[in-house]
Amino acid sequence: MRAEISFGKSLIGILFVGLAAAGCTTTPKPAATAAKTKQPAKVTFNYTNKDRDCLQRAMYFESQHSDEDGYMAVGTVVMNRLTSGAYPPSICGVVAQEKQFAPGVMTREVKPQAETELATAADAILKGARHPAVKDAMFFHTDGLKFPYNNMHYVAVAGGNAFYEKRGADGMLQTPPPLPAYEVAMNYVPGESMLPPQFDALIPSAVPVPLPAPDPIATASTMSAINATPTARMAPIANPMPMQITAPVTAPETSIEPDPGMPIAIPIPRPAYDSVMLRGSVAANGG
Repeated sequence: MRAEISFGKSLIGILFVGLAAAGCTTTPKPAATAAKTKQPAKVTFNYTNKDRDCLQRAMYFESQHSDEDGYMAVGTVVMNRLTSGAYPPSICGVVAQEKQFAPGVMTREVKPQAETELATAADAILKGARHPAVKDAMFFHTDGLKFPYNNMHYVAVAGGNAFYEKRGADGMLQTPPPLPAYEVAMNYVPGESMLPPQFDALIPSAVPVPLPAPDPIATASTMSAINATPTARMAPIANPMPMQITAPVTAPETSIEPDPGMPIAIPIPRPAYDSVMLRGSVAANGG
């Protein structure tokens, strides 16, 4: 009986020692893998062929037709404005904004010899490239000009322009900060620009823009005016002496009948956006 108890105790002891040994030699389980930090979703901006053209126009005319360095600097300013939330939400909207970019930026001719380099620079900007020295700048003026404002923090000179950020005495930006390029996704959308109609009419297009249908009342009144043209006859001159004739020139006796199938277009005046101020406005307090 004692032998059985002793054997039982020995067996329990062996099992305990074995378990302890197993616990000491067992490879510990790896700690749970830390959850991967979730990357923030990129902010997506749509752009069209016209938006790309607007970007190239700003880069070309504002950099004084210079070079890739000047193109990239101006393109970075356009993208900084687009992503800051303080300017229109499309590239064409930013470029066409009144009194911000060079006069005629939307209508003047881009020289064909510059198109290849411009296209390369614009595509790079749309893919996320930026001028490294421009940083958060959303303003610039012709290099060499001086202004008395103390919030103009200059960061770069390129393409004949001096680029600056607006910062207070504490060094903080006084404008909404633009998004960094790695947080921006540009999504190409085939089709028309999202630009407001009053600006869209200023962008040159290879496809003729059809004129709006004329107002029926205005067309009818115009036709009536043509049909009602008076036909005056010149009375014979009794006095053979020469004299100066001051009578108004009149229409011929036969009035011209318009083609009833041809509408008469009523011209629409264009907004005078070509007289905008050069390279953005510099108003009080650093404009």
